[in-house]
Amino acid sequence: MIVYPAIDIRGGKVVRLTHGDPDQQTVYSDDPVETAVKWKNAGAKWLHVVDLDGTLGGASPILDIVRQLSSIGTAIQFAGGLRSLDLAEQALKAGATRIVLGTLVVKQPELARMAVERFGAETVVVALDARGNQVTTHGWQEVSQWTPVDLGKKFYADGVRHALYTDVSRDGDLSGVNVASTANLAIETELEVIASGGVATLQDITKLKATGRVSGVVIGRALYSGAFQLGEALKLAR
Repeated sequence: MIVYPAIDIRGGKVVRLTHGDPDQQTVYSDDPVETAVKWKNAGAKWLHVVDLDGTLGGASPILDIVRQLSSIGTAIQFAGGLRSLDLAEQALKAGATRIVLGTLVVKQPELARMAVERFGAETVVVALDARGNQVTTHGWQEVSQWTPVDLGKKFYADGVRHALYTDVSRDGDLSGVNVASTANLAIETELEVIASGGVATLQDITKLKATGRVSGVVIGRALYSGAFQLGEALKLAR
């Protein structure tokens, strides 16, 4: 199971939002690259980088920061504001290893197949972020008619193999990851599902790994608040 330390960037700063609410923001660093180096030195092989300005406002992706982050030598899973396949390609050219597509493919599901054909199945991750068992879009501010399982099954049939699942109601509040829904999504859809949202203790990592179905976990506030150390999480995940 891969551990992805989260680096959420807004206004050039490393921040965390609670439940995706822009008005509930905590700033942890003024330097995303310094933060990335910290996580790399602690053993991270991957980083989960989110452009919150792109996610919330549809601004152009932070490609300059992606270039800087890619230079430190970790793989980058990049999310936020990729509202077209051309922007996704630009992010990959800037150094992202994988791109996470959310609003774009929820609104236009046919684009998921096109993304896989264009970039490869190992490069594309679909975001199945949910509130009340409905997939959300536009930085979790809008709710679609899809359930994560129904949309996940469609994406799998279209060649997608990786998904990011966030229980929005838990994100950023250290309430514990939604193990049951994450594992069920993986079982029902056959997707390689990465868990996100609410990771609070090392026990969350243990529970996710014990399912045998979860391929990775994104950890944000728990690391920044010092609830546990990244090295401890990496050891459990291995």
